[in-house]
Amino acid sequence: MRLVFLALTALLLAACSSGPSINDSFSARSQSSRVQYIVLHYTSTDLAHSLALLTEGEVSSHYLIDANPPTIYRLVDEDRRAWHAGDSAWQGRTWLNASTLGIELVNQGYAEGPNGRAWQPYSEAQIDALIALLKDLVQRHQLPPDSIIGHSDIAPQRKVDPGPLFPWRRLAEAGLIRWPDAAAVAREQARFATALPDAAWFQAQLQRLGFVTPQSGVLDEATRNVLAALQMKYRPARYDGEPDAETAAILQVLNQPGG
Repeated sequence: MRLVFLALTALLLAACSSGPSINDSFSARSQSSRVQYIVLHYTSTDLAHSLALLTEGEVSSHYLIDANPPTIYRLVDEDRRAWHAGDSAWQGRTWLNASTLGIELVNQGYAEGPNGRAWQPYSEAQIDALIALLKDLVQRHQLPPDSIIGHSDIAPQRKVDPGPLFPWRRLAEAGLIRWPDAAAVAREQARFATALPDAAWFQAQLQRLGFVTPQSGVLDEATRNVLAALQMKYRPARYDGEPDAETAAILQVLNQPGG
């Protein structure tokens, strides 16, 4: 009797350990990927240290792209959460680790020198590999335009990556993000040169674009940091965080329907 009891117990345990029987014959039409954005970063170090940090430390990313030779490493499965975004927000969504894919680019970032920050450029081959990966991710997750953002977009008070030398325009030319039309920006810039909007206007436009921005009407440090993040992306020649006619024009064009 004891042997029968043990045998039945073993069968029950085996059934429990294998999980319930699930029928996958049907699939709901109303569904989409959990991924809403792809966030781009630089690692601030070389490949060996990047791999150690992202596989053995407290941070991680779904992909890491080296430059020489261009190599794409998958470190976290896309259906799992990676710890790359931290305290972050975009378009009203917060703590974006749960809804994003993180891509780290092996790049030293910047070094402080007597003439200020010296930024490391990205190689053409590394960006080519990134664009190929982004096109695949966008297609598979059916992401809309402007789903690809930088760490500095989602955390402008504490992050500057992927930095002013990251070629956002190349992503636009590849059809991955929108880019403000140059002629439209020039027209709006001439208009704003005669009457620059106040701080409240800039704050509202930045918030509308997706940035978390104070809505105080005061040009404070936090607002300047957000302005600098926008400028670094669309006007990297000068990203001092100062509101000016060109920055106003870029915001106006980007926030126009179809802009």
